[in-house]
Amino acid sequence: MPVKAHKASDYLKTPEDIAAYLNAAIEEFDGDTRLLMKAFRNVAAAQGGVSELARRADVNRVGLSRGLSGNRDPRLGTVAKIASACGVKLQFVA
Repeated sequence: MPVKAHKASDYLKTPEDIAAYLNAAIEEFDGDTRLLMKAFRNVAAAQGGVSELARRADVNRVGLSRGLSGNRDPRLGTVAKIASACGVKLQFVA
């Protein structure tokens, strides 16, 4: 039986799925924002691609693509816009 490649974006259908996925990424990122941004790239793939997410977040597509590459540290404002466009919000808990 052939092995099918696993794509996280196949399982990110609802805001609840997205929130759980991003929360898991935050728990694992240990200060490395690249992991979180790569998780957002998977969310973008599930929601129509980077261009669609950039349009909904009202951010530059090229800048967003670079940010989601995991090679740059994003600004908090950009992360908040991306999260909102994905149907989730940033939250801090004790």
